[in-house]
Amino acid sequence: MHPIFLQIGGFSIRWYGVLITLGILIGVVIAQRFARRRGLNVQLLGDMIFWCVIWGLVAARATYVITSYHQFIGASFFQMIDIRAGGISIQGGLLGGILVLLYYQRRYKINLYRYADLMAPGVALGIIGGRIGNFFNGSDTVGRLTDWPIGFTWPKPGTPILGIFRSASNWTGFPGICTNNGHGQMVLAGGYCAGKVLRGPVHLTDAYGVLIGVILLIASYYWLRSRRPGWVFWQFLLWYSILRSLVEEPFRLNPLWWPVYLSQGLHKPGIGFFTAAQLASIPVIILSAYMLYRIRRTEPDPEPQPVSNSAPQKRHGNA
Repeated sequence: MHPIFLQIGGFSIRWYGVLITLGILIGVVIAQRFARRRGLNVQLLGDMIFWCVIWGLVAARATYVITSYHQFIGASFFQMIDIRAGGISIQGGLLGGILVLLYYQRRYKINLYRYADLMAPGVALGIIGGRIGNFFNGSDTVGRLTDWPIGFTWPKPGTPILGIFRSASNWTGFPGICTNNGHGQMVLAGGYCAGKVLRGPVHLTDAYGVLIGVILLIASYYWLRSRRPGWVFWQFLLWYSILRSLVEEPFRLNPLWWPVYLSQGLHKPGIGFFTAAQLASIPVIILSAYMLYRIRRTEPDPEPQPVSNSAPQKRHGNA
């Protein structure tokens, strides 16, 4: 597919950004509806979501550059911060959002969980939109070469889409996989390649990521039936970490930070353990399970009473 949604002169808007933005906007509407039902401050929630998105993107990009350093060797600073072509870490984005929530908790003396719980459907929608955008970009979240039947072979440029559209620009986002970068490693093609450049079959990890987002979206509505603050927040972190580590990350063409197992190639399954994201998920899973155990032993919130949604005053927000 073509990664550009709209081109105006030298400025381009990519599907990646459009779809993530759409997911966030829908998520805001959902969160505000839940906030009204629970008697929370809708304006305060909107402010929190805005800054969570801003600082979440900053942290997400920084984390992606650090954990995918092999893609940025020799890159300029602008290339490192340019997210229009994709390349963000959802785990880094969650960390950035959490830091914003902690700031609001300290400033307005609120229970951050009561607001953070409501953001779960929006985060799931953002994951779905981002992974579909990754597919349009082609070079994002590339899967390992595999001999499994579900392997996807990226078409060459100019291949018809649905049999009706033909353009030299179609499918240009995927440059292929270099089987040997000179150090015996498989990497995304683009620089020097001592081996062959292949277009597939590879794990379509973009689709795996969409599946994770759909599961979390459905689960979020079920978790929101709980009146215990923090239940949704920690359930989301727990299951995102588990699903990301088992359903998506083993099949992505990422370097192994702890090389325990790797089997990839045209006649191999295309699996690897452990990448940076997998290792980072271990403490998150342990912490989430512990926090859920504690929250389960607490009393649920009573039925909410309507409150004013006027602009929050410092130290007088909703508890």
